[in-house]
Amino acid sequence: MSSPSIASEPKASVTKMNSKTSDKTEVVNGEILHVPDHLQRHLTPRQVQFVAIGGSIGTALFVSIGYGLMRGAASLLIAFVLHALAIAQVNNSLAEMTVFMPVSAAFIHHASAWVDDAWGFMIGWNFFLFEALLIPFEITALDMVLTFWRDDIPSAAVITVCIVLYALCNALMVKYFGETEFWLAGGKLLLIGILFFFTFITMVGGNPQHDAYGFRNWSKPGPFVEYIDKGDLGRFHGFLAALWQAAFTIVGPEYLATVAGEAQRPRTTMKAAFKSVYWRFGIFFIGGALCVGIVLPANDPTLLSVLSSGETGTGAASPFVIAMKNMNVGVLPHLVNALLLTSIYSAGNAYVYCSSRSLYGLALNGHAPKFLTKCTEQGVPIYCLFVALAFACLSFLKVGSGSVKVLTWLTNLITGGTLVTYIVICINYLFFYRALKAQDFNRSDLPYRGYLQPYGTWVALIWLMAVEIFYGYAIFLRGRWDMGIFFSNYTMGFLAICLFCGWKILKRTKFVRPEHADLVWIRPAVDEHEAVMAGNENEVRLRRRLAQMVRVNLKLGRAPRSPRV
Repeated sequence: MSSPSIASEPKASVTKMNSKTSDKTEVVNGEILHVPDHLQRHLTPRQVQFVAIGGSIGTALFVSIGYGLMRGAASLLIAFVLHALAIAQVNNSLAEMTVFMPVSAAFIHHASAWVDDAWGFMIGWNFFLFEALLIPFEITALDMVLTFWRDDIPSAAVITVCIVLYALCNALMVKYFGETEFWLAGGKLLLIGILFFFTFITMVGGNPQHDAYGFRNWSKPGPFVEYIDKGDLGRFHGFLAALWQAAFTIVGPEYLATVAGEAQRPRTTMKAAFKSVYWRFGIFFIGGALCVGIVLPANDPTLLSVLSSGETGTGAASPFVIAMKNMNVGVLPHLVNALLLTSIYSAGNAYVYCSSRSLYGLALNGHAPKFLTKCTEQGVPIYCLFVALAFACLSFLKVGSGSVKVLTWLTNLITGGTLVTYIVICINYLFFYRALKAQDFNRSDLPYRGYLQPYGTWVALIWLMAVEIFYGYAIFLRGRWDMGIFFSNYTMGFLAICLFCGWKILKRTKFVRPEHADLVWIRPAVDEHEAVMAGNENEVRLRRRLAQMVRVNLKLGRAPRSPRV
């Protein structure tokens, strides 16, 4: 059956209403002209993939991972494998919900629509604060990486240039942001490839010393390093310390959910993007943990000295750079640090995007001032962008004496927000799964169906709650109490409880009953959009086949025939 010509048909308009918010969605020939979040679907599949890479890979993987390495190469690797499996299950759950209902800042909207309005309020502000405070962290890290070459570059100038570039990248139409992030994230992939290649070549003897060291660094000081206590208990403490580093480093699914409302073909694009997260975890995070344990011993004097002095934001703190210097590799450290600059800038750029979109989602749901819903003609929530950039100005604290420690402390204060986000996503899914059953919705009809559900989500939820609760357990041991560390480790968890309970009491919200959960929402509009986009793609394929047949027949001197379709 031949594909109809969409261009020759009169424009068909379909209007859908959201029963929860009364937002109108108008679809003309499959193009969503007005969606509940007023954003525009311009991100291509490759841009969506690289935006997610840009947000998930940054300073933590290339520099801060040294903290985990100090606890032993095997401890680090096992911790990364276990936590990656848990976050993979979070990805599995989030993919099913987001592909089904691809709205901007999806897990925030899902929380309000399927769990409780107070639940959406809590996770929205948790995610916004987490992302917004990571912007000055990355800018500060970028400025400090520049000191690898020279330390007389004015910090204020570097910070100002970063903020201006972030503003330009994010104020333009989202497709230009996506293109910028595509090339920046490409630099991260190149950096990871170089580090993996460096690891393999040097471990088999391709280094200035011609030393095929293999896995020697696993034996000295040993795969599991004692921490706090001696013996097996000390090695277990070391493993837990490495696990906390894994919890800080392994992220990613939430960034895909954030861009769902601006993907060109949300169902097709998001499904493929979420599936790619699994190999990304395996190659980038687990592979990175394996490589760093191969090239550098856990007791390397330079590593211990740099990390104990708190210089984790500098390029010199990267375990890979330290290993290159130990082997007297000349030019490569400079190349790695140059790519590290693009990596850090890319992460900060993605944080500006995600924080502005999460704040926008809060405003749409009535959880933030209404004026923040204002968008430009290009679909950019401009006032939300200004607020995100205001957080970037915290980077100027670096100019003051000793303020870097303050900024680092503030950033560590909200790292627990990552765990809170993943716990919320798991609970979102359990409510979503319950609603599907209550409304007799066959999961086989979903555009993406997760594996091992809902049991996998329960396992991930229990794991994440245990990590959140025991994250700062060490301060409760005898002689190790520190109020500042306690505050930085647990404030986000306490804040989440206060936000949820406060909004619930103030607004007297109720948990959504499974039979009343809105499983329609903008789904008809997205279905229409996907159907017509697929038709347009079929038409493009048909025209390409016609053009190809014409070229072939002209070469053969024959009249072209119409293709069978």
